[in-house]
Amino acid sequence: MRILYAATDQRVPGAVGGSVHVTAVAAGLAALGHDVHVVVTRGDGPFPDDGATWIDLPPPLGARRLRWLLASRVRALAERLRPDVVIERYYNFGGEGVVGARAVGALAVLEVNAPVIDHPGSAKRRLDRALLVEPMRRWRDWQCRHADLFLTPQADILPAWVTPERIVVVEWGADTLRFTPDAAGDVPFQRPVAGPLVVFAGAFRAWHGAIHLVEAMRRLREHGRKDVSAVLIGGGPELPRVRQAAERLDGVTCTGAVPHEAMPACLAAADIGAAPFDVGAHAPLSLGFFWSPLKVFEYMAAGLPVVAPAIDRLGRIVRDGREGILYNAEDPGALAAAIETLCDAERRRRLGDAARARVVEHFGWDRHCERLATAITEAVAARRGSRVPAVGGHSPRFGPVSRGRTATSGREPGPHPVRRGRSAP
Repeated sequence: MRILYAATDQRVPGAVGGSVHVTAVAAGLAALGHDVHVVVTRGDGPFPDDGATWIDLPPPLGARRLRWLLASRVRALAERLRPDVVIERYYNFGGEGVVGARAVGALAVLEVNAPVIDHPGSAKRRLDRALLVEPMRRWRDWQCRHADLFLTPQADILPAWVTPERIVVVEWGADTLRFTPDAAGDVPFQRPVAGPLVVFAGAFRAWHGAIHLVEAMRRLREHGRKDVSAVLIGGGPELPRVRQAAERLDGVTCTGAVPHEAMPACLAAADIGAAPFDVGAHAPLSLGFFWSPLKVFEYMAAGLPVVAPAIDRLGRIVRDGREGILYNAEDPGALAAAIETLCDAERRRRLGDAARARVVEHFGWDRHCERLATAITEAVAARRGSRVPAVGGHSPRFGPVSRGRTATSGREPGPHPVRRGRSAP
């Protein structure tokens, strides 16, 4: 099939989660034989040579909130390419992919990574109501009404009126060929001679909880544990605060931002992966833990046992005592205690091996793309009233929009129609 993938505000190449996600999905669909054209903002460096066709189309002034102004240009691109499917990375101020899909009769797929609905107390919701006609709600409702499929890790973040048969619930993933326990390369920190090394990798925003790892390290020191070290990798607004908190702690290093291509070696040099999310620091998370955190999948792919708070959805990815340790985030000492339980090298090895096996089986980007390809292929076939090949080739044009169907891949957790309030097991 020919696929147009609209993610105009994502920078490729790039190190943030959205950039990694778009790059992985484009490469994965191309590897399955699809003709993939991706509309993004060019990052620092050349586009990937991964089988996809990359198109530089940044939003005006580089502002995400002006993405919708690209609708005519994406529509013109769709009219030239005549794709079977248009996938759009959802944003309230987007919609250009759905516009393009409707213009050419293509299947419209919304990839939803953040809530479509407003969380309680939302400032955006208050502004929308003050404008009387609620333009933001009306526009996102328009996008959702004209999408044939929704690809999301949690159905609850979609409007309640979206019917279950249009929803494919699937987690994001990791590149299990690049992220391995023996990945080699230079790393921007010193590996300790003895004792376990805990790694935090990701955005330094309040709700990612990097400060909690530093606090846990301080608690471990106070309890006499001097054999545990920590390295915190990444950048963001919380980095100065985290660095200040770590200043007088031996064995705690903040590297700053690191290119994503260096991350496999960084994780392979560590022993424990920390994901100390603080859901109370981010109001939208009152709707539930809707993230599908790339750091967790990449830790697992690197063979690291994961330490994370006992949040419902995280527990479906990392099973407590099997691939990692899930702790009670309301207990100030729980993170330190969880890390201390993994000072036993044999337990780390056992959980890390299990984490690697689980992510390879269920949460690699290859699995994600197989499930996505199955869902869109069956939805296209349903609209045409006949079967189409799952990979390769450009299928003929098809008729008016009808309701898409999702499919089960036969692997846990797999995409499937969902009831409101459920996500993948």
